[in-house]
Amino acid sequence: MIFLVTFCLLSVSRADNFEAAYSDLEHYRTIYTTENGPRLSVNTTQPTVISQRGGNATLPCKFNRDPSSPPNPKLRIKWTKLTSDYLKEIDVFVAMGYHKKSYGRFHGRVHLNAAGENDASLVINDITLEDYGKYKCEVIDGLEDDTVVVTLDLQGILFPYFPRLGRYNLNYHDSEKACTEQDAILASPEQLYDAWRDGLDWCNAGWLSDGSVQYPITKPREPCGGSNTVPGVRTYGTRNKQKDVYDAFCFTSHFKGRFYYLIQPFKLTYNEAVQACQKDGAQIAKVGQMYAAWKLQGYDRCDAGWLADGSVRYPISRPRRRCSPTEAAVRFSGFPDKKQKLYGVYCYKEEPTV
Repeated sequence: MIFLVTFCLLSVSRADNFEAAYSDLEHYRTIYTTENGPRLSVNTTQPTVISQRGGNATLPCKFNRDPSSPPNPKLRIKWTKLTSDYLKEIDVFVAMGYHKKSYGRFHGRVHLNAAGENDASLVINDITLEDYGKYKCEVIDGLEDDTVVVTLDLQGILFPYFPRLGRYNLNYHDSEKACTEQDAILASPEQLYDAWRDGLDWCNAGWLSDGSVQYPITKPREPCGGSNTVPGVRTYGTRNKQKDVYDAFCFTSHFKGRFYYLIQPFKLTYNEAVQACQKDGAQIAKVGQMYAAWKLQGYDRCDAGWLADGSVRYPISRPRRRCSPTEAAVRFSGFPDKKQKLYGVYCYKEEPTV
């Protein structure tokens, strides 16, 4: 009972303090609040934008403010790139009034399109393979904010890869390095799925950019998940990036340069092949460059040649007897002894900068 009386006295005291502090309020005044929906909305007209390495792209993002809201000179537009696990965001570009800043490897390559007063679209120039992925457009207007996600997709080619050591010798980090060394990046699950839909059938599991291990099957058979299964992309799920070893699925896109078979009077060892390209003002070509030339330029050559990783391959766009009788493909002849004088060489020459 004593507690109840004390509580009542405290309540009356606080009420008296409130009345004293806000004595100018009319006691009979009633304040109504209504919810008229968000005062800021952000949207995109194109959730996926397709470009290519070396090209440009505009990621569309527009915002709408409440017409009754006063102009806000501190309205902030922020673009970030989402990582494959969505746990981290990479800063790309921020704008607030006249203040604008680009970050990291995007510095000097990105700016706002600013086609209209409410246009927050981002322009990316000289696109790299690493630019592929999902981007978040965020607009912050005082206490209001809203976001939208836009995907930048690249025209290109996915290819399976394993090193001279043989199959299933790469952990996740080795796979990333191996793809980079072949002028490519570790492919995403979406890129593998697209490759499967285009007919890729590969019975060896490989790392993908999100840390998962998968492989695409168009022709079910016993060694590849069973003959009674349906076609699809098989997955082992997320694996230990340090300990588990598999192959890699790499992705590459257009390049600004010339890929070619170097005509020589004699066959070459690996070291002679490297020197021959250098003498021609070029470099020995990489696996990713051969795949890109084959898929994106229709390059066709029925001559086995050395590549930078020590493998021997040749690209066939027009299937024919003695070259690739049943399908268009990059044919793989293995990793022969580098001292063998049995092959030609494929070179790559950068385009001169203007």
